[in-house]
Amino acid sequence: MSEALFIEHLRAGKQSAFSQLLDDYQQKVFGTCISFVPNKEDAEDIAQEVFLEIFKSIHKFKGDSKLSTWIYKIATNKCLEFIRKKNTKKRFAFMQTIMGNEIPLDKTSYFTEVNHPGILMENKEKSAIIFKAINTLPESQRVIFTLAKIDDKSYQEIVEITGKSLSSVESLMFRAKKGLQEKLEDFYKSEN
Repeated sequence: MSEALFIEHLRAGKQSAFSQLLDDYQQKVFGTCISFVPNKEDAEDIAQEVFLEIFKSIHKFKGDSKLSTWIYKIATNKCLEFIRKKNTKKRFAFMQTIMGNEIPLDKTSYFTEVNHPGILMENKEKSAIIFKAINTLPESQRVIFTLAKIDDKSYQEIVEITGKSLSSVESLMFRAKKGLQEKLEDFYKSEN
């Protein structure tokens, strides 16, 4: 089925089209959400909000981009809304996820290469430090960095999702990397 026909079926409210949409995008949307908000329950809640927004807004989709780009844009915006609404304590809820018993889905590969308990704890601590540093970046840099390095999106996909120019995306990515490097260098210097 072509994307145009699929979109028409969604707009017509066909149950089979909505089922197909969930099958095709549920894991991808959840992956994006957990990249921004590494807490499984919160990411699941946001993903549900994303699909509710898609169902409510499909008639507004103009077709200027691919359907997948539009969906990722909604997911990114919902994640940012969630982050903005939370107070500072809630903003660091992902620390509990990383340091607690629960490891974010699809991020477990970081911890499974060596199964020694000491190595696993050290990797969790490093991940917590990195996520904390990412969270201190200005929002525009954090979005670009998260989409590129955690969600593995190309710069062109990021341009389509964020609506920013390619040069702006490249500049924000450069500043994000530089900022993270400085923050992590400062942290490791203070540790020694």
